[in-house]
Amino acid sequence: MNVIRYYTMTTIKKLMVLLVVLSLISMWFLSYSVLPLKGENDKSLHMRLPSSQSVSNTETKDGHASKRQPSKHSPDREGDESHVLPSALVIIERSDSVFAYNITSALEANRIDFTAVLIKERHWPRLEHKQVGKFSVIIFQGIHLYLDMDKNLLQAIHQYCKKYSVGIIFFAVVRKTDEAYTRQIGDLPVYMDQRLSLKDLVISPSADDVLYVTKAGQRINDSLPYDDWTVFRTKHTSYRPIVQAKTLSQDLLKLNSPAAVLHTTMLLDEGNFDGIRRIFIGNDLRFWLHYILFLDSISYLSHGLLKTSLDRYIQVDIDDIFVGAKGIRMTAPDVEALLLQQDILAEKIPGFSFKLGFSGKFFKRGNEKEMEGDEALVKNAQKFSWFPHMWNHAQPHTFDNQTQLVNDMKKNVHFAKTHQIVVDESYAIAPHHSGVYPTQLILYNAWKQVWGIKVTSTEEYPALRPARKRKGFIFKEIMVLPRQTCGLFTHTIRMKDYPGGRERLDGSIHGGELFQTIVNNPMNIYMTHMTNYGSDRLALYTFDKVVNFVEMWTNIRLKAEKPVKLAKKYFEIFPQEKEPLWTNPCQDKRHLEIRPEKPKCTQLPNLLVIGPQKTGTSALHSFLSMHPNIYKNQPSEETYEELQFFSTTRTYLQGPEWYMNFFPQVEDSTTALLFEKSATYFDNANAPLRAYSLLPKAKLIVILIDPAKRAYSWYQHERAHANPASMNYTFYDVISSGTELGRQVVSLRNRCLDPGKYTQHLQKWLQYYPTGQLMVLDGDLLKADPVAAMFKVQRFLHMKKVVDFSKSIIYDAKKGFYCPVVTKGHTKCLGKSKGRIYPPMDSESEKFLQHYYQSHNVQLEAYLTSISQSRPAWLNKALTENTK
Repeated sequence: MNVIRYYTMTTIKKLMVLLVVLSLISMWFLSYSVLPLKGENDKSLHMRLPSSQSVSNTETKDGHASKRQPSKHSPDREGDESHVLPSALVIIERSDSVFAYNITSALEANRIDFTAVLIKERHWPRLEHKQVGKFSVIIFQGIHLYLDMDKNLLQAIHQYCKKYSVGIIFFAVVRKTDEAYTRQIGDLPVYMDQRLSLKDLVISPSADDVLYVTKAGQRINDSLPYDDWTVFRTKHTSYRPIVQAKTLSQDLLKLNSPAAVLHTTMLLDEGNFDGIRRIFIGNDLRFWLHYILFLDSISYLSHGLLKTSLDRYIQVDIDDIFVGAKGIRMTAPDVEALLLQQDILAEKIPGFSFKLGFSGKFFKRGNEKEMEGDEALVKNAQKFSWFPHMWNHAQPHTFDNQTQLVNDMKKNVHFAKTHQIVVDESYAIAPHHSGVYPTQLILYNAWKQVWGIKVTSTEEYPALRPARKRKGFIFKEIMVLPRQTCGLFTHTIRMKDYPGGRERLDGSIHGGELFQTIVNNPMNIYMTHMTNYGSDRLALYTFDKVVNFVEMWTNIRLKAEKPVKLAKKYFEIFPQEKEPLWTNPCQDKRHLEIRPEKPKCTQLPNLLVIGPQKTGTSALHSFLSMHPNIYKNQPSEETYEELQFFSTTRTYLQGPEWYMNFFPQVEDSTTALLFEKSATYFDNANAPLRAYSLLPKAKLIVILIDPAKRAYSWYQHERAHANPASMNYTFYDVISSGTELGRQVVSLRNRCLDPGKYTQHLQKWLQYYPTGQLMVLDGDLLKADPVAAMFKVQRFLHMKKVVDFSKSIIYDAKKGFYCPVVTKGHTKCLGKSKGRIYPPMDSESEKFLQHYYQSHNVQLEAYLTSISQSRPAWLNKALTENTK
């Protein structure tokens, strides 16, 4: 009865607390089997860790180059012929998982190449090829994926890791379905205890060999967020703790004795147990510290292949100097505070100074105290770095011509000279980044003409969000760097009005978005505004705090550099970004707001006829142009009917406006279809990505004929144009030659044969475009029965008006092919260069090509079936002949 009376008087909440305490008592006793400290009876909180070892093959924390030596804790690679690529394999549970997204986003933000694969995927990527390992680290989204993995697949991963000395990262994420609080990790001598609340975290002071970004020895003397932590325990000597913490239950049980136990939340397996190095992390990436510890784990387990320099360049731009409504501008005391903070930051960031972007028209437009602030800025002008905005803060895309832009800029030049403001860094920012991207040619020309600009920056390339994908590019010899936001905008003036308040701003600084931006990017150009330095001076608060936090928790070296040198360093690190990748401005709301009105969005093609050459693309171009609702591009002076925009770098760098100007403006874009034909696109390495980036919704038509016939036709085409290699050597000499006949012959051979490897080129296009946007047209059908072929084409294009071409395309006996009818039975055929009659291919060449393309044709048959495309008749014939 006493027991019953007790339970009736106790609330459910107290009962639950009692149960938790009882379970945690058992956990506390078990915790004595946790990784040992300095000694069994040692009262110190320091962990017993081996001496550090060299793991870097790029640079050490002090910035010096270091040649990597095999770790005594990890197996050497097998032989000198085995190599591993700098890439990560990420094994995830679901493609819509938030945590999986956070993992891949972190990799993407740090420009780490990776392949993500679903655990239940039927077709896994190959782990190795020809003694080359494809991945230098393997990441499991959760330990449960590892424990539940197919045994054969797990064995293959283990063998791969041992052969190439590749490490594995595990996140111990608690699932709702997990019932057990304690569990062994497979066959490893490691146990994990889950669903814990932790406090007082300590990073091992002896973990310098593992940590790279993260500073060893740091502590958090407070409760950790979340109540779903996992800790690890083991007695095996292959394991050592990297991060440890106490459990909150120690407070409940009053166990805060000097010998309080630290539980391991990040555990290193040095590989001595089974030859595989591993790192276990006891929660996900919600906890800010795990973000940099995750990067350190990747760096360590990949033997430094996936790490970069610790140098981080910081530039803080103050836009809109002299611009702002009365009451929110800077005063003289604000300018004094700005100078003081600049000196403080310069002590921690050598060479640092704020960069002030000015619009002279608005000088002294504030109240009395704010006018004194403007005068203070000018008085101390030599203590800052200055760059030009527009004189009247107008957006460049609103100007009609270059002359207007130049005149506006010259007013700012005059203002700077009048007030002795030195503008000598060849750097400029356009208000709202207008005209920078999408690019406006007259802005770039005016900048160079008036200011000699060499560098600018924008947050709009290729798009504002996600910020981790921002990149740089070079246009018209001006280097464009990615610009970052710091959480401050023109309207964030006072702390009490900040969205989310101080807590949100501090969260961004202390391990959140702003902190991660510095971690992720080697060059950080931050956009702030004059209004952020008045009132509550939020910008000064933000950068002071974040620099201190970076200094406290990381080994990052903060630096500053002049814009031109900074830009040159950026493109030394990322040379692949020099060439821009144009995106469609009409599919981005922000880009639509900051691009010129002309040309219009309807002046982009809906259809690309991509080739390959010598398959009938000119004939299809001619027939498509006959349709009343299909419009072709205007010819180019250099490339005639073909614009070759995506395949020729010189034309591509002219920009989208140059391309769009070749297409007509149509009245009804719902029924009209614009197209262009450039047969050089099909086998060009750059064309698929370039085309998809600008025209992701365009449809593609590929015309295929027997690749042997195509190769011979191309050779004859070159002979007709007096190509020396084709004039001096027979067709068989060209296609069967090696390098012994010289570069010209090798080049001709490649241009003859490579386009006929149809499958590999189709795969490159379908790497970006959906299969439903592609039509493979039988070139023989187009030649023999163009009426039937055009019906198929119209059906593929979903044309509302379907034209019967039976009366508008007739066979021309003189030419030997079908031509468009112009008037009363008269035709207008293609020029002399089309439809030439060549001597028949010699039997030796024919046999060579049949053998050469046999495997490619077999591959094509299977591939066309897999993408639901019908097989051309010539392919069936070619495959049949090769089996005889």
